[in-house]
Amino acid sequence: MINRYVVAAFIAVVSSGTWAHDSHSHGVAAQVDYAKAPQTAFGRAADPAKAIRTIAVEMTDQMRFMPSQITVKRGEVVRFVPVNHGKVMHEMVLGTSAELYQHSEMMKKNASMKHDAPNMAHVAPGTNGVIGWQFDKTGEFFFGCLIPGHFDAGMVGKIVVIQ
Repeated sequence: MINRYVVAAFIAVVSSGTWAHDSHSHGVAAQVDYAKAPQTAFGRAADPAKAIRTIAVEMTDQMRFMPSQITVKRGEVVRFVPVNHGKVMHEMVLGTSAELYQHSEMMKKNASMKHDAPNMAHVAPGTNGVIGWQFDKTGEFFFGCLIPGHFDAGMVGKIVVIQ
């Protein structure tokens, strides 16, 4: 399993909705200081070990997430465990609808672009990843697989954050 954390500078870029075009390692990256994790429109990174609950999210080569809709309470720390049941690479990326769409379009133009951030897990076939997240605002947020072609094929899900 690969740790999916990056240095604070890249976290700031991701949280602003701007995605880097250069190459970032998928190897072991710097540890995140969760107390200093930046706020995004859809919450902030949280220590998965402190999660209130764990939600397994299955990913398949039929370009689907199961479950495709998740409800969480505002303030809840969730440990997502994306599990790749397919034979190709998949990823789970948390974000707003606009951010996921923008990043998906960028990935089409830069298919070799590598990126790591606390809101994403790249999951090889037959393995799983981990994302720790705290949703501190109510509303609808999303998760998607941004590997070129997967998002367009419908590999997207919804997170509903309730009071």
